[in-house]
Amino acid sequence: MTYFRLMAVALIGLSVSACGTMQTATRNVPLDHEAMDMATPAPSYDVAGVRVTVPATLEVSEANRYYPSGDIVWRGDARGNRHEQVKAIFEQSADLGLSGVAGAMPVEVEIVVRRFHALTEKTRYTVGGVHSITFDVTLRDPASGAILRGPREIRANLEGYGGQQAVEAEAKGLTQKYRITQHLARVIREELTQASGYVSPAGGITRRVEPVAPLVAQDARDTRRDAI
Repeated sequence: MTYFRLMAVALIGLSVSACGTMQTATRNVPLDHEAMDMATPAPSYDVAGVRVTVPATLEVSEANRYYPSGDIVWRGDARGNRHEQVKAIFEQSADLGLSGVAGAMPVEVEIVVRRFHALTEKTRYTVGGVHSITFDVTLRDPASGAILRGPREIRANLEGYGGQQAVEAEAKGLTQKYRITQHLARVIREELTQASGYVSPAGGITRRVEPVAPLVAQDARDTRRDAI
């Protein structure tokens, strides 16, 4: 009996020791590990102004090839000053995306376009492709001009329709210009309102656009906010 009592006491001791070890391991979890699980608060910006720059050094291509060289490839407007046309698209997108964004910290948004490579006629009416768009975003103090955040490179690539899909989209008013403008509006909004800023989807290409503003069709009562 004495032998069995000793064995029982030993087993109880081991059990208590194991529990004590587990408790110690839990208590010693680093504090920074717990901090990683805490959600980062969203920024609170009050947009005082937006300045868009399309550097004159960006090369324009009017070549009607599947994938022409150049920094700016744009066919969504009549031939003209492509730098000014791209600037106007970004300005409209910023107006749409930042409308109603009002927070605590005043900022001026500075956008510098690095690449605006949409589809040529040849690509759009055959295989389709990707609208390759890259720009930098910097937030500045409106009073001093001091940089508050950035510059941060944004890659806002968007799937471009091709062939029959492009023809049908055009018939509905879903032009390259409309889709790109709505896409950039949402990208710019997320960059200023999400804790992590804009995060591109897996694969780096947005497939469907969720419009910030509705498309007003020929029938004024028909508005669309569906993904396009």
